[in-house]
Amino acid sequence: MTTAFAELGLPDAATEREVRAAWRRLASQWHPDRNPSAEAVLRMQRINRAFGAIRDAGFAPPVDWEPFAAPAPPEAEAPAPAPAARPSPETPHRPISRRVRLTLEEAAAGCVKTLRGRASLGCADCGGSGLHGTPARCRHCGGSGRQTRRNFFGWLGEIVACAACDGSGRVRHECPACAGSGSRAHAWRVQVRIPPGLRPGERLHVARTRVGAAAPPADLDIHVEWLAHPFFHVDADGTLRCELPVDGFAWIAGHEVPVPTLAGPRPLALRQGCLQYTLAGLGFAARGHQGARPDQIVFVRPVFPESPSAEQQALLAQLMASTAAHPAPALRAWQRQMAAWGKRMA
Repeated sequence: MTTAFAELGLPDAATEREVRAAWRRLASQWHPDRNPSAEAVLRMQRINRAFGAIRDAGFAPPVDWEPFAAPAPPEAEAPAPAPAARPSPETPHRPISRRVRLTLEEAAAGCVKTLRGRASLGCADCGGSGLHGTPARCRHCGGSGRQTRRNFFGWLGEIVACAACDGSGRVRHECPACAGSGSRAHAWRVQVRIPPGLRPGERLHVARTRVGAAAPPADLDIHVEWLAHPFFHVDADGTLRCELPVDGFAWIAGHEVPVPTLAGPRPLALRQGCLQYTLAGLGFAARGHQGARPDQIVFVRPVFPESPSAEQQALLAQLMASTAAHPAPALRAWQRQMAAWGKRMA
């Protein structure tokens, strides 16, 4: 089967530059404005179809390519078929894939992200032909399409086709808007609203018709990723976990400390001896989650001074003396048992 590259006279490994050069050369040769032959129209359609397929595939061999087939002439009894609708230059191409990286807070609450890109679209000024204006007589050959080649000694030699006009006698200038490429770069910038509750690996499809005047040339396929978070870990069920280092003396005294949550810091009243706390309904609710919102679990890690200062040592001594003077019931019971055991061992 003839490949799209073969339609342009190229191997499948040809570069983008070679593809564009081949298309311009063939368009210059077969464009109906320059070539009056009966096959020029069909030949130009084949060239444009092959070039468009290669361009849409990112200048790689296009998938599901089928060679151009000229329509068969209608039978005498059959009515003439309706003309095919000409594709609009605004017809969307395959969706544009974009990756969006969210903080955990953005994923939980939803956010608006600005996406940018550039796309190559058919040039409206030249209709994608890359040529501008009507054909003019070639000034190199005077419109004859032939030139006389001179030999080494400067004498007139054989007559050859004019290289400037490929022997047609007519030339057409490149389109200034697209520099003869037949396409123009289109920069786009849109703002996309990301709904709350999207997890890593999920996709969001956004139709180009929903993102305003500066829309991209196709729909958007947005791939969601999460940035690493310094505090939180999210379980599969949406439970949010974090470890909180706290002043050991504040923990003993039962003071309040600020705790990070997805909605901002919240006060947490510490309880002596308690190392795990549950904040109801402050977990991560995934999109489509049913029922009560997941909880947040806080693990408290009391931190004491590794080398107490002299002032802290004095305060600790006072605290120990106070405890010895007024021991807690459990400590008093233990002291009695130790005293009785000591007498028996004496």
